[in-house]
Amino acid sequence: MTSPHVYDKAKYHVETVEAHGLPEEHASNHTVFFLRWLIEHDLTSKSFVEEMGGDFEQYRAGKKSIHDLYNDWWDCCLVDDMLSEEGNGFAMEYFDFENGKYLNDYTGLLQGTLPSEYHIRYTEENYARMKEVIYQRYIEWKSHS
Repeated sequence: MTSPHVYDKAKYHVETVEAHGLPEEHASNHTVFFLRWLIEHDLTSKSFVEEMGGDFEQYRAGKKSIHDLYNDWWDCCLVDDMLSEEGNGFAMEYFDFENGKYLNDYTGLLQGTLPSEYHIRYTEENYARMKEVIYQRYIEWKSHS
């Protein structure tokens, strides 16, 4: 049995966020943009969604935020068993911080004159901008896979 692949954990970024004097949720911001997109495109694991049950439905109904879901159910971690096979294929290529394009897309689109990527706020406006880029990367990935 292979160990799970961890794409990211908020705790990897907490010290940096604190050093910048930002709210703790900023340690998760870069990941929740991607997570929300994965959920909206049904690229999460069916078993994981079933396990979340009512909390997932509350999120879908707008009664829980993406940060709540990421914190409560995902323990502020993005791990392969939470994604579908297709979701993992895409995440392995795109969300990989060393070789993927996600972080460059995220900072290039949203950072502007902010001092760091940790200063980027999770807002509906920012998500609307980012989801278009993620979708384009997904279409590119699909055409090559």
